[in-house]
Order: sequence, then C-alpha cells, then structure tokens
Amino acid sequence: MDTTEAPGSRARAGTSKLAYMPGFGNDFETEALPGALPQGQNSPQKCSYGLYAEQLSGSPFTAPRGTNERSWLYRIRPSVRHTRRFANASYPFWKSAPCLDDHSLPLGQLRWDPIPAPMVSADFLAGIRTMTAAGDVMTQVGMAAHAYAFNADMVDDYFFNADGELLIVPQLGAISVFTEMGVMELEPAEICLIPRGMMFKVSRLGDGPEWRGYICENYGAKFTMPDRGPIGANCLANARDFKTPVAAFEDKETACRVHVKWCGKFYVTEIDHSPLDVVAWHGNYIPFKYDLRTFSPVGAILFDHPDPSIFTVLTAPSGEEGTANVDFVIFPPRWLVAEHTFRPPWYHRNIMSEFMGLIHGQYDAKEKGFVPGGMSLHNMMLPHGPDASGFEKASNSELKPVKLDHTMAFMFETRFPQQLTRYAAELETLQDDYIDCWDGLERRFDGTPGIK
Repeated sequence: MDTTEAPGSRARAGTSKLAYMPGFGNDFETEALPGALPQGQNSPQKCSYGLYAEQLSGSPFTAPRGTNERSWLYRIRPSVRHTRRFANASYPFWKSAPCLDDHSLPLGQLRWDPIPAPMVSADFLAGIRTMTAAGDVMTQVGMAAHAYAFNADMVDDYFFNADGELLIVPQLGAISVFTEMGVMELEPAEICLIPRGMMFKVSRLGDGPEWRGYICENYGAKFTMPDRGPIGANCLANARDFKTPVAAFEDKETACRVHVKWCGKFYVTEIDHSPLDVVAWHGNYIPFKYDLRTFSPVGAILFDHPDPSIFTVLTAPSGEEGTANVDFVIFPPRWLVAEHTFRPPWYHRNIMSEFMGLIHGQYDAKEKGFVPGGMSLHNMMLPHGPDASGFEKASNSELKPVKLDHTMAFMFETRFPQQLTRYAAELETLQDDYIDCWDGLERRFDGTPGIK
C-alpha cells in the first residue's frame, strides 16, 4: 500500500495493494521489507535494517498456551522512544466505569436518534461520546458503549488504550485504521478490533458529510469466537473471515502527539516522529477486521424463536462459565420460516443489559423510531420487546417464508448494569416518547379458551 504523507515522511507496506491474512487466533508473520523478519529466533544480536526487536504482550507470560498472546515487533525505534514526559489531557465526553454521573434521568427503557455531528473540526478521539459504562475499569471487568462522530483525520496524532480493547463498528462513512501491525480499511457493516495497548490512528475514506459509528470498549478478557456447541463446526462467524493486516510502517520525522487512556484518565506526550514504525512482526496479539455480511445465521426451521445468543459474533468471557463480560451480537438479513410462531423477538426481561445500535435498514421488533445511527438501552430486568404496531403485524401476518433483508442491527450485551452518562441522559436526541411505543398493547384476555 502506498500512501501520501507530509513532506519528509513515507509510509510503506509489503504489497502494492492493501492485503490481509485470514484466520482467527492464528500465529502470523509478515514483513514490509524483505529480510526484515528474523528467522529461527526472536531477538538476534543485530536486527536487519538496524531495527529494534520488541515484544508486545497481551497476556501474562505464564498464561496457558491457548490464551497466551504476544507478538514480536521489529521497528525503527523501540517504543520507549514513542513516549516522552506525559502531560494531562482531557476528553471530557469519554467516560469509564464505574460511571455515576450526576444527572436526573430516572431508570427506564431508553432510545436515542444519532448523536449530533460535530460543529467544529473533530478527529476520531475528539468525536467519541460515552453513552453507558459498566463494571470497573480499575479491576478490568465490564465495558463501555460509545458513539462517535468526527470530521477530521488523525494526521500527526496517535492513540493507545491501556484500559481495554476497542471494537469499532462504523455506521456511516468508511474509515482507515492504521495500527502498529498494519492498515485496515472499514466500511459500514464491517468491524475491527484494536487490542489493548496497541497504537493507531483513524482517517476518513471517500467523500461524505459524516463519519459516525459505535465503539465497545472491553475492559475484561479479550473477545474471542463463541463455542458453537451442538451447532457443530460451521455457521455463525467462521475463522477464515477474520482478516489481519500485513505489516506496514510510517517513516515520518515530524512533530507528533501520542495520546493515552490509562485507568480512566487521559495523557499526551509529544515526540518528533511517527510511532507506527513496525517494519515486520510475528505473533498472535493482533488487530483484525471482519465483514458482518459473512456471518452465517442459524435459526428455527419449524417453530418458536431461539434465543438471540445464536447471533453472537464475538464474546468476551467472564469468570463464570456461560456468562459473558460482554457479547457482540448482530441481527443480520435472514429468512423467517417458523410455523405457528410469533416471529419477532419475544417480550422478555433479562439478567443481561443490552445496548443496541442500528447500522442500516429497519429492526424487525421496532418498525418505527429506531433509526440508523440510533441507539437503545434496556438495562437488566427492565422489560422490552416489539412495539404495538410490530406486535399486531406479527400476530396477524400470513406465516409464509419471508426474507428479512436490507438490515443490520447489533447489540453490546453485558452481565453488568450499564450506568448512563450525563451526556447520554441530557442528549438532545433522546426520545422522550420511547416508552409510549408499547401503549397500544392493551388487555386481550377474555377468559375464552383457544387462540385469540
């Protein structure tokens, strides 16, 4: 990949086109210059091209082989040169758990239209707005749900998050995510994951009035693919569809800033070069992207409605088996064929807390009011389900096979209660009338046996 940078800089990758390596949890190796990657050892006395060898660990050294994650990086400067003296920085709209913001909004089922576009120049970091936070960032449990909207590139600004990994879900506008390990390009209906502690910057791709989307900041154990259980070896998300970038580096000698999030606080340090200087690497602590359109859904093919867990793309486990720190669940296009069945998601109360977003199209349980770029929050044990019009339509429609098409919704679901930020509570796009969507669900019981 060739990119154009400011004078005195260059960005280089190992191929003429943006390339990726397929697989989930693999041990990869890649180099942007021939011979840059040592063979047969990790730390030679002298590295090719005058590079420095450095290890980036995503797990304790003694973690079991199945969960041990580390990568060896061969870079122009060691990362100790990528941070100088830190100064305090402020991103007042990015909050961390526990988040007990002072606001007067009482408990309830909540829904928002998209967050407003920035009125001034704002890059990806400046455009992040925390909606909810759950757990405790200091003990590395829980998560935060953010929305973002930005209109400027991170040209000489870089970021790493020591508090957790970032799952980025674009909703409007394609973006480029340049990480230490390489470059990923994303469009809406694709996602990417940035591991804890990995430096990156985000730029806009193409033309458009807005670039916006969602982020799940996972404080806990890393996202992994869920076990399929009785489903077997295929369907849901398949490992081959996860794509890791090839090595790429930025050789830039200009004034740059590295921003850091650490234990819920922000810091910045100034350096005179780009920190994205990894020429070669090997390992399994890696960023990746995934196209949600490659998800192969399974469902009921005779009667009843399975639990939404069958749509889990990624899960971050907790210490309790079968109970996630956070799940990333999608509701993609699919056929509905069940007989004698109310086909939309049923009414329910849940021990988990659900933050939902809509990338495009229409969500089948909410035919009105839930718009692309919007969000909803149904906290633990608060009842929710189809609105009145959705109930009437599903209760009376002909039960022939129907393709639910041109839609993509998702959910960040966590075992912890999601605390609302003051920004979310006072956001002008909060729908004050959301609770009214169930008003039409009147008493239907008349004491007569049989189906009504």
